[in-house]
Amino acid sequence: MVRRTGPRRRWRLVLAVLAAVALVTGGATVAARLVADHEPRPGATPVTAAPTPSAAEPSPTPSPTPPPGAGITGPLNLLLVGVDTRVSVPGWEPHGDAVLIAHVPKGLDRAYLFSLPRDLLVDIPAFPPARYKGGRTKLTHAMSYGSRVPGKRGRPSTAQGYELLRSTVSGYTGLRFDAGAVVTFQGLRKLVDAVGGVDLYVDQRTPSLHRRPDGRHRDPAPGGGGYVGPQMVYEKGERQLSGWQALDYARQRYIAGGDYARQRHQQQLIRALVRKIQAEELARQPERVEQVVAALGDTLTYAGGPRIVDLAYALGGLPADRMVLVGLPGDSVGSGGAYRGEQLEPVGRGFLTALKAGRVDRYLAGHPELVVRR
Repeated sequence: MVRRTGPRRRWRLVLAVLAAVALVTGGATVAARLVADHEPRPGATPVTAAPTPSAAEPSPTPSPTPPPGAGITGPLNLLLVGVDTRVSVPGWEPHGDAVLIAHVPKGLDRAYLFSLPRDLLVDIPAFPPARYKGGRTKLTHAMSYGSRVPGKRGRPSTAQGYELLRSTVSGYTGLRFDAGAVVTFQGLRKLVDAVGGVDLYVDQRTPSLHRRPDGRHRDPAPGGGGYVGPQMVYEKGERQLSGWQALDYARQRYIAGGDYARQRHQQQLIRALVRKIQAEELARQPERVEQVVAALGDTLTYAGGPRIVDLAYALGGLPADRMVLVGLPGDSVGSGGAYRGEQLEPVGRGFLTALKAGRVDRYLAGHPELVVRR
């Protein structure tokens, strides 16, 4: 097979990355899709105009070509997973530290973004490719258990881990997922920097456990058990955050609200990325697009069903202000005084039931406290 090079291949790479970004951010505009479809292939024979047909030989009316993704009408369920990247740690395996679901109803005119707690107590099914026998434990472990490749210790498979996590989330929520993506923390930082930072409303004062004000990592406390030294603090209000700041802010959970506040901040960051990508019209600026391509690299894995270009086209008209952020409350589960994990409160489980039944708008109208306003 001949490997294509030149402008057409570069634009297909651009499209693939932008479509993945569209999935990650819930539907960023991908206007560059038409460039790849209409640009001639390198080495192709130029097309010359055909003779004008005579009146006695009328030419047939060509059938209109449907746009990419014309058959995608929704509803769609998209699964986004954020993983830590401690590859320097011996025996490291990826964990699902952030698990977000985007539900796009029929019509593709709005989206609902919500999170599941990383410590949600779930039934993880058996997974033969990783020789995992199944069990009931925290959701975050599904990614690591599924990523194990027999005979290749220390070389986990992110794509394989995603498959077990997807099956686990599907079993818990009852939702079938049409596409998904895994992005590393490093990839998220690079993405924010590639678009020039994001504007985000910090909804509560958030001290950083990990970073100093200048961005350097804080020193481990003597004897372990935390960190010492100056802390970066994100004060309440409108802020412009760089890549490391956005990632650091979205990782903090030792704050009021704990992990549920962190889930909310992660959702807000995703929405801020949508707004920035749309406002900058990145897809119409090839030089900026190439920056995004170079920045992401292998830090993002697309696990899709529809062709990635089709999915991007279908979601291209979804504006950021039609993305509803939903917070599902939960509480801890214990056994014999020991912490086992988290469970959703009845109102959160009711949201999932309403989502499957297509009654999400009615449910949120009756439970407005679930909607994140900023």
